[in-house]
Amino acid sequence: MSARHGEREVVLVKLGGSLITDKRRPDAARPAVIRRLAGELAAALAAGPAPRVVLGHGSGSFGHVAAARHRLAGGIAPGARGRAQLPGIGETQARAAELHRRVAAALAAAGVPAFSIAPSAALVAEGGRPAAWSAEPVALALRLGLLPVVYGDVVLDRAQGVAICSTEQIFAALATRLPEHGFRATCALWLGATAGVLDAAGGTLAEIAPGVAGADAAGAAAGTDVTGGMRHRVDTALALAKLGVESWILDGREPGALAAALAGRPAGGTRVPAV
Repeated sequence: MSARHGEREVVLVKLGGSLITDKRRPDAARPAVIRRLAGELAAALAAGPAPRVVLGHGSGSFGHVAAARHRLAGGIAPGARGRAQLPGIGETQARAAELHRRVAAALAAAGVPAFSIAPSAALVAEGGRPAAWSAEPVALALRLGLLPVVYGDVVLDRAQGVAICSTEQIFAALATRLPEHGFRATCALWLGATAGVLDAAGGTLAEIAPGVAGADAAGAAAGTDVTGGMRHRVDTALALAKLGVESWILDGREPGALAAALAGRPAGGTRVPAV
């Protein structure tokens, strides 16, 4: 979908947690991968004319492991069990922020003018879904020429105490709310550690049509993941398709894949076309 008259186009880019960390081991970042992706993003933005980008990244083996350890995915339990979970909220927040710090440092070193927006400080959920979050800080950052960066995080929840808010949920909220501020998401690029969405035989699906459920199109996540992994990504891409946003689920392990996709030349992977 192209932006309407007067609206500026935005590309949503997610660096998956399985790409920038080893999700089989706690707190196992992949610094070389993070630096490479930051460099590709910087080069694409410098080549111009570049699209406006909102970057998001997963929490990988940092936040997911902490959230799973304290069983935060379903919120705070009643009574003594819930009180025992409380220290885990800060721990999960800190681990997610630590991985984000590493991503932000790599972006700064590559010359990307990044602006961090922590969901735990900006978003309120209800029943596990984003309920109150203004897209204005993202829009103001874009207008200023900054690159907003969000990430998977633990957030406060009106109904269940806390919730794990994925980058997918944030992107879905942005796609709905950015037009109020003169921006419209037209494409989402999902960079992960597979060649796209894999079928039962291990082959890559070239395209996923509207009407397919994520559970039918994708397997379970590798390693610890409290938000649903690839299934969650596919479901989000299908929801974005209904808003007119095309998605490409790409192999971020492939050098140059991000730069090519930002230049409008995505190679391989799985396409989820806009409706």
